[in-house]
Amino acid sequence: MTTLLAKADPGLVRAAPIDPSGHTMSRARLLRYLEIKVHHLIQDRDWESIRVIGGYDRTAVVSRYEKGGKLFNIERPTAEIHGRDLVVKAFPGADYVQHYALIIATYLAMTGRPADMVTYQPPRQDEYRSALDVLDLQLDGDLVIVGWGLQYLARGNGVWNRGPGYAWQRSELAGRPVVYLGFLHSIWGDVAGQVVARLAELGAGDVVYVGKVGSLSPGIAPNTWLATGNTSLVRGALVSWDDFFGDYAAAQGGVQSGLHVSSPSILLENRDWLAQHTASYAFVDPEIGPMGVAARQAGIKFGYLHVISNNLATHYPADLSNERHSDVIHRRAVLVDRIRTIITGRLAAAPDNISGGAR
Repeated sequence: MTTLLAKADPGLVRAAPIDPSGHTMSRARLLRYLEIKVHHLIQDRDWESIRVIGGYDRTAVVSRYEKGGKLFNIERPTAEIHGRDLVVKAFPGADYVQHYALIIATYLAMTGRPADMVTYQPPRQDEYRSALDVLDLQLDGDLVIVGWGLQYLARGNGVWNRGPGYAWQRSELAGRPVVYLGFLHSIWGDVAGQVVARLAELGAGDVVYVGKVGSLSPGIAPNTWLATGNTSLVRGALVSWDDFFGDYAAAQGGVQSGLHVSSPSILLENRDWLAQHTASYAFVDPEIGPMGVAARQAGIKFGYLHVISNNLATHYPADLSNERHSDVIHRRAVLVDRIRTIITGRLAAAPDNISGGAR
């Protein structure tokens, strides 16, 4: 049988493992981060070839390491067995497919196993656009709040309506119609930009993204501060957008404001990368920049208000390898309450400056 992972395929890219000795996370913590991400079929068995592609397929083998205990971002890439070859299906986005391939290759190398057979196939733009065509909401200038922690931001007694791979709840804040939108799968990197573009097509007036960022500034303890801003470095170019929050969020206590860097993968954020960015930039994550670009192109307001979840410049007990610890969860719950207060205050402070009503 002809292998599905033929190395002659010109569309395949080899995923080279990173050098853990140069990463901003310690070796032990980096390995722990990888272990909670890598599909169990890769951890349990050896394969002649592993290929990561874009494809949202819940009929394939689901990883037993998928997250539980929350409503959203619980699904991880699935896997399909073809003899001695494994096809891993990540939600279609160029950044996410590359990121997950790097995760696999680095995990294998760090555990003393061959990694040179890990490849990935970047999805075409039409593939991940079509994957988000299933997102279908009736919007009329609504504020859409998307991202992380939504089950705590939205009303506890509200009803979550289900769609394929997502759920939403309608509500009102300070007299403004609001839709909370969460995804079961990851909207990593450029996928998040496509989400904003799709929401604008559906009639969203403003989009607010709530999530987590890493700090590039020494001394900023994780899970004690919020981050906001209106500019990101995206593929080497600074991009600014019409900020939903204006100056309001940055003026609130416990909020850091600064320039953001969009990075396609945590695996690429080594100490050399940090040295190049730490003097000028405050935060890093994969999604904010692509979302801001999409909002600017669509002519809608966009804002982010994130928990600072880790610090690349200073080692703290809390980082991306232990996010499920009870102390981390408690601290973030306090910050989510603060995020709700700030969003509500922004709407109440200057409703005339924020979109609403028919478009």
